[in-house]
Amino acid sequence: MDKIPMTRAGHTALEAELKTLKSEERPAIIRAIAEAREHGDLSENAEYHSAREKQSFIEGRIKEIEGIIGLAEVIDPAKLSGAVKFGATVTVVDEDTDEEKTWQIVGEHEASIENGLLNIKSPIARALIGKEEGDSVEVRTPGGEKSYEIVAIDYK
Repeated sequence: MDKIPMTRAGHTALEAELKTLKSEERPAIIRAIAEAREHGDLSENAEYHSAREKQSFIEGRIKEIEGIIGLAEVIDPAKLSGAVKFGATVTVVDEDTDEEKTWQIVGEHEASIENGLLNIKSPIARALIGKEEGDSVEVRTPGGEKSYEIVAIDYK
């Protein structure tokens, strides 16, 4: 299997979620299932079925996170420089609206466009990779064609 690129912050967040799932969520759902069993007939016990469904979700998420962490390749952006690559924080200006945006290019499991974390597999990130400050980038997005000028590249 291929390694999954990830920043230190993304790796830490996944480890924290895994710890919470194992130390808080899993024991709480086990208690909820035990409590629901005490109510008798399980075939018509909605609490029991709900708790079992939540348990299934939690166990699935634990396995998913363990798999991601096992394949993670943590990349420290502070050790990088030059053209845009994974981990870069890129400031661009929309050439049509003059709106300035800043994104950090991160792995798909830590991406959050609302928080300025751009999935490396997204059309915008793919267009930015390998470009330098001052370059113009054409991006085909679901909303149509966009043109951006790269005004800053930072590796924090």
